[in-house]
Amino acid sequence: MQVADKHNLPFRLRYYQQQIDFDILNVGDDYSKLAQYPTYVIMFCDFDYFGRGWSKYQFENRCVNDPKLKLGDQRQITIFNAKASQFHGNMKLKGFLKLMGNQIDADDQLVKQVRAEMKRIREDPIRRHGFMKYELDLMDARREGKEEGAVEALINSGFNDQQIANKLTNMYSMSHDEALKLIQKVR
Repeated sequence: MQVADKHNLPFRLRYYQQQIDFDILNVGDDYSKLAQYPTYVIMFCDFDYFGRGWSKYQFENRCVNDPKLKLGDQRQITIFNAKASQFHGNMKLKGFLKLMGNQIDADDQLVKQVRAEMKRIREDPIRRHGFMKYELDLMDARREGKEEGAVEALINSGFNDQQIANKLTNMYSMSHDEALKLIQKVR
């Protein structure tokens, strides 16, 4: 699932495809082994990367000169667009895509199942603890990144280590020794 458009979706998908194939083929295996494993990369996006309003974009390798000529490598990429304005055919995921945008179709069976599972996960104390730990780890990483960025900026501004350490102790709740260790880490 991709919730923010980083303007690199095709390359992300290429990377995921490579990871799938990497796990299938071992050193010394014949490439024909891949024929036994058609691969599907499926991405749910909270944005319309291609801007056509479609609910689903499907890709496979075809000849540039004759699009009817398929490469036949059994790879397919499907991108679902939660911001879709057009749902073609029997789109069974419509309710799920709308749910990604906080629009709830209470009659949709898949939406009911997803919401029930989300509730179960939220109420599970072990998972809740895991989510809280993950959030705290993210907060710590952000704080450390800000602190390191501040050190870099101060170094680039020409301050010496003692001046930087003094500024860090005032800007962040850290001891003088912690500030010096951070400076050495960044240098």
